Amino acid sequence: MSDAPKAPSPTPGYLVWRLANKWRTAVDQALAPLNLTHAQYVLLASLSGMERSGRQPSQRELADHTGLEALYVSKLARSLEAAGLVRRTRDAEDTRVVRLALTDEGRKTVRPAIGAVQVLLEQLLAPLGGLDDPRTDDFKRTLTELLDTPLG
Repeated sequence: MSDAPKAPSPTPGYLVWRLANKWRTAVDQALAPLNLTHAQYVLLASLSGMERSGRQPSQRELADHTGLEALYVSKLARSLEAAGLVRRTRDAEDTRVVRLALTDEGRKTVRPAIGAVQVLLEQLLAPLGGLDDPRTDDFKRTLTELLDTPLG
């Protein structure tokens, strides 16, 4: 028997950090053939989902939805507009507000990206039984609770 001290078990924070890095790396690799970054994907996929629910969000609303900084969303939206994937328009009632919408090209671009990320999600959640397993529902509830817990 070894007298070596037992390695401490990883902290929850460390495990969350490792899982987030694993996910980001996998998404980056899956999106590289589509010429999208993870951040661009987050913006396009979120915008797609919001549009499907009948919304044309402002940059601020999209920032709040994605958890990205508003300034970063503005920068991403400008670059995606230059690429022909997003349309930015001033709000008719408040010209300080910039509304975002996918262009037809943006919709064509985001579809295969969403499919690629969906395949990754199935792989990531396989140990829990997949997307439709009750353990996955519990996992999502736990993650949501952690994300909704205010800090400070």
